[in-house]
Formats: sequence, C-alpha cells, structure tokens
Amino acid sequence: MPYIHTHRILVALDCIIFGFDGEGLNLLLVKRNFEPEIGKWSLMGGFLNEGENLEDAAHRIVYDLTGLDNNYLEQFQTFGAINRDPVERTISVAYYALVNIEDQDLNAIRSHNASWISLSKKPKLIFDHDRMVEEALNRLRTKAALNPVGFELLPVKFTIPQLQKLYEAIYDTKLDRRNFSRKVLSTKLLVGTGEKDMGSQTKKGQLYTLNAPEYIRQQKGNFGFMPELIMAED
Repeated sequence: MPYIHTHRILVALDCIIFGFDGEGLNLLLVKRNFEPEIGKWSLMGGFLNEGENLEDAAHRIVYDLTGLDNNYLEQFQTFGAINRDPVERTISVAYYALVNIEDQDLNAIRSHNASWISLSKKPKLIFDHDRMVEEALNRLRTKAALNPVGFELLPVKFTIPQLQKLYEAIYDTKLDRRNFSRKVLSTKLLVGTGEKDMGSQTKKGQLYTLNAPEYIRQQKGNFGFMPELIMAED
C-alpha cells in the first residue's frame, strides 16, 4: 500500500567546494543565470534524481562543475527551513568537497558561469547558502584537526611551508613554523621525493608527497592530526 501524502517536497543537494590557491582558502561559486535571484552568487547545487542515492548525486554535481571525480566529499548537515526556497518547499542536503585547484576542468567551470573566490572576499549568497558555508567551514576545521584531510587540497608534491600555509588558511591563524614542521614530520604522512621546489632558495623548499597507505589508515579513525587547533578555536 503506498504512503498517503498530500504535499510534494523536493530534495536538493548543495555543495560547498573548497580549494586552496597556495595562499588562501577559496570557494567555487556560481553566478546564477536563471530566476529566482538571477545574477547573484550561489553554491553549486541540484535536485536528487529518481533512482539516485544522495552520495552519487553529490559526486555528480561536483563532477559537472569541476570535471573532477573521486575527490573528498562529506555530508555534514540538512537544511529544511520552510521558506528557505521561495519557489517551492525544498529540503537541501549539504556536502562539502575538497579539490585540488590545479586539476580542475576550466571548460566545465566556465560553462557553469562559476569562479573561484577567496573565502575572505565571499559575496553575499542566495537563500541560506551563507549559513551553509559557515557550517561547512566549522565542520572542515574540526575534521582537519582530527584527520589529515587537508592534504586533499594540495598538489601531489608540496613543501612543508605550503602545507603550513594551507592550515593557516583553514583556521585563519598563524602557526609556529618549527612546531608545525616537527608535528607534521612525526605523523609519518610525508615521504620525501628528493626533489626541491625550484622557487625556493632554502632547504625548506624540499618537496614531499603523501604516504598513501598511512593516510588511508589515519582516515579510519580520529588520530588527532592537529587537535590543538580545535582547542584554539574553542
């Protein structure tokens, strides 16, 4: 016997896509070319298709916008205020994604009228998208302190100063260079490549890559990658 219902409620997904440009944390935003709120900035989103599960839909949305697949993606909250969408009652399941900007498909981004915008210069977004970004950043900060997910935002080869800049961008704070370097090297997550960043004039320009097996192992539990950063937030 089918369920008895009288009202239609749509299910949407909105994706907060974070990237790192080497200096600061960025958001991939879309300038809308349709009503409502035409011409205003928005997160990338879409509706759940029949026969599609939520995670597949979120991956589809991120892939359509960036041309990237298998990137880090996590559901973090559902937004269901009655009047959050002025057109029709819509519940949105929100995900945040971490992508390497260097790997993006520029044609896909341009075709969606999208742009990378510094988090510090984020324009006002439509509907409840500003709150979604705020909540996604809070979740990212907690997650990045417990698990080394921040590496998802870096190129394949990186220096420790680049990694430190990334974490300073995520937490909007300055970190002690020596303490950070010592902590990161103790995690066994870095593998020296024997190469050097040609733009660096010091030994700090040594290039590392991620120890993939150790990264996968640490992803399975809260190992406390940088727990002091959570305490600093509190």
